[in-house]
Amino acid sequence: MSYTAPIKDMRFVINHIAGLEDLNRLEAFEAATPDLVDTVLEEAGRFAGEVIAPTNWVGDQEGTRVENGAVVVPEAFRDVYRQFQEGGWPALPCNPEYDGQGLPHLVATAAMEMWKSANLAFSLCPMLTHGAVEAVEAHGTDAMRERYLAKLISGEWTGTMNLTEPQAGSDLAAITTRAVPEDGHYRITGRKIFITWGDHDLTENVIHLVLARLPDAPEGVRGISLFLVPKYLVNDDGSLGEHNDVYAASVEHKLGIHGSPTCVMTYGDNGGAIGWLVGEENKGLACMFTMMNHARLAVGVEGLSVSEAAYQRARAYAVERVQGQAPGHEGRVAILHHPDVRRMLLTMKSGIEAMRALAYVTATSLDYAHHASDDAQRAYHVARVDLLTPVVKGWCTEVGQELTSLGIQVHGGMGYVEETGAAQYLRDARITTIYEGTTGIQANDLAGRKVLRDGGEAMRSLIEDMRGTVAELAEAGDEFTVLRGALEEGVDALRSATEWLLEHAASDPHAQGSAGVNLLMLTGTVAGGWLLARGALAAQALLEGGAADTEYLHARKVTARFFAEHWLPKARALQAAIEAGSETLMVLEESQF
Repeated sequence: MSYTAPIKDMRFVINHIAGLEDLNRLEAFEAATPDLVDTVLEEAGRFAGEVIAPTNWVGDQEGTRVENGAVVVPEAFRDVYRQFQEGGWPALPCNPEYDGQGLPHLVATAAMEMWKSANLAFSLCPMLTHGAVEAVEAHGTDAMRERYLAKLISGEWTGTMNLTEPQAGSDLAAITTRAVPEDGHYRITGRKIFITWGDHDLTENVIHLVLARLPDAPEGVRGISLFLVPKYLVNDDGSLGEHNDVYAASVEHKLGIHGSPTCVMTYGDNGGAIGWLVGEENKGLACMFTMMNHARLAVGVEGLSVSEAAYQRARAYAVERVQGQAPGHEGRVAILHHPDVRRMLLTMKSGIEAMRALAYVTATSLDYAHHASDDAQRAYHVARVDLLTPVVKGWCTEVGQELTSLGIQVHGGMGYVEETGAAQYLRDARITTIYEGTTGIQANDLAGRKVLRDGGEAMRSLIEDMRGTVAELAEAGDEFTVLRGALEEGVDALRSATEWLLEHAASDPHAQGSAGVNLLMLTGTVAGGWLLARGALAAQALLEGGAADTEYLHARKVTARFFAEHWLPKARALQAAIEAGSETLMVLEESQF
């Protein structure tokens, strides 16, 4: 089976839920017309299906290795990356000032979804490079931007993010990598682990963004600085100089994403790697968060992308596999006709459509946050991006675990056999709930920084928007009664849970931690239902306007109702779990576990 880009659904979400037409009115995106966006989507889909997808299984089987102090990645990736670079794909959302194409994040997110579906391991390389571009552009010096950005944006060089250390994990306050000032630069010494695409042989240089401490740095996260450390030093004329003192000591042997080198990086085994400060001393974590927030949204898209690929494989198998009998059919039937198989496929389909809408709407808010000229509009979207970033990352990746597992279940025993390809999606998806901050970390961010810190204002704004859609459903007629009722219940559950947290957080130090993950899952579930409801209303309007693709539009309405009937009822259960509080959670002694 070859991956087929779901461009029809992407186009619908971009135009009728995410609002490309309004985005196109911003001065920065006047060139991003629907015709141009369609062309980009079609070509990105062709590239994903014809060029990237054939390397997915090959890369999984071949994996990566270290030879002579350098990382070797699957041979099939080499030509794919060359075509990826020559096609200008790395530059899609980047600043035209540095030779980027300046298209909206909304469009880049759709293209990225396709590449991640086709081969998640391969896609991680350009994803991290985009994050490095954003960090250097936002926080680097003029000289740094001039020297590095064009090469990164073109894909001639790639970028990495170096945070984790063996003793630190997610606790960045515990990092020990050191940076010592020396004649206009710094000498970096230390070791980093779990560095995705930390080294490879696809490009001539790799630009590392590294967290480290200065000799007199304060304790904790307030004493962390960010440094740019190239694999090869760059001469004043832009040519490459000698190899910097940074190497990949080994690559990890992982459950999934075998084609992506996850490296142990050593800095300074031979005197110290030369690096340059990005941003201000001791404020590196704030700079790194520019890159991390980009990665969090991108990883959320990975939950969507791998689910889409798993769904396509499961759907194809359900159409081809003949087994058993079904009411209304003579003889043996394809398993697609069995109600439980349909339940699994519709669960996958509706969850994917909800994730896609949530990711694209958040990407659109990111575009407004960066480019809206109206202060109030920009502030609204900044708050919305901040609120939804942990939800996109956490909810989409958790749902991805469920949907890729269902993909195996649709195959039955054949799904457990590696040769069918269904198992790879589950293995690849498993990392997405862990890296760039586990689901628990995303939940703490949502509950603490995004709800408690502003007294719930951003969440109340989201809830108000959802209530507007409930009102529209009420006006749309009896056909939407079930959808309206389910969404209204879900919105009420989200409101009640939010107010409970605001009320109890001050008196219960464990309230935030006990409620966090359930609040994240509740927010994602209700937001997914809300956006599918908006899609159903848009589909109805198009049908009434005489749109030709009636089959797709009717299916859109059915999928939204299925989500309302099978997903949104979870909202009240999640609310109940949140409002149960922390007492039972914290009562057992260590010896009782």
